[in-house]
Amino acid sequence: MIVSGGEALVDLVPAGEDGNLLAPRLGGGPYNVALATARLGMPTAFLSRVSTDAFGDALVRRLEESGVDTSLVQRGPEPTTVAVVSLDEESNARYSFYAEGTADRLVADPGPLPKETTVLSVGTLGMVLQPGAQAYEAVLRRESRRGVLTALDPNIRPGMITDPGGYRARFLSWLPYVHLLKLSVEDARWLTGVTDPDGIMDTARSWLDEGPQAVVLTKGSEGMSLITSSGVDVTVPTAAAKVVDTVGAGDTVQGAVLAWLVCNQVKDTSVLSANDCRDMLAFAADAAAVTVSRSGAEPPTVEELRNRL
Repeated sequence: MIVSGGEALVDLVPAGEDGNLLAPRLGGGPYNVALATARLGMPTAFLSRVSTDAFGDALVRRLEESGVDTSLVQRGPEPTTVAVVSLDEESNARYSFYAEGTADRLVADPGPLPKETTVLSVGTLGMVLQPGAQAYEAVLRRESRRGVLTALDPNIRPGMITDPGGYRARFLSWLPYVHLLKLSVEDARWLTGVTDPDGIMDTARSWLDEGPQAVVLTKGSEGMSLITSSGVDVTVPTAAAKVVDTVGAGDTVQGAVLAWLVCNQVKDTSVLSANDCRDMLAFAADAAAVTVSRSGAEPPTVEELRNRL
């Protein structure tokens, strides 16, 4: 079973012909990852604290409708986090958050995850907002030590990180407990201050020395790359799509990569061949192409992806 841990929130995304209206869409990075893996046919559970308000009820209902196990979801009376989304000229999403005193940041450590857990994925605001971030860190370290394949997508939201230096130090402290690190070029730039592509790849390779067996780097319209601790280095292009917005694209990549690994019974990403890596990234690119073709984070189902292929 794949467990995705982190925030569930409501995105207010531009709608209408002129984009002047804002329409609510259910989301949050780890929430979207859970939807993606479940819709791709993988047994999935979501770990978070979700409000008992109307938005929270809708978030839980959508998880259940997508086949996600909600037994690890904690509920509380605090409000749901809200993210206001703006789009640039290329339909790339930018976010501003309203997260003071919200439910997801108050998640408690649930203790050891169910014994059937084979993959744990964490990231985004779940690893930023205290005190919940400490709980996710504890789960990450504990599950990594007991042999669960752990994945991290930092999915950096600079406006929510009040202590950049402290966050960067914490990020490095997580790497010994992470097997698969997935991040965007923008994330890597923010984390390191490095801007040129070769320097970013050199930094990604250095992270492999700190613990991860594989690093997936998404590059927007330039595709995505994967490097492993065994020396594999591959890049695949983006899949063709008519882009509505990029909300949830990276989360879909993360979910599709994890689904591919579970489907192919891969427990050690360092053993992947170059062909395996290309197949996995191409699968993730196709899944993300479906997501960007519609408004908000709406990962594809197995049937939708099969029809696309």
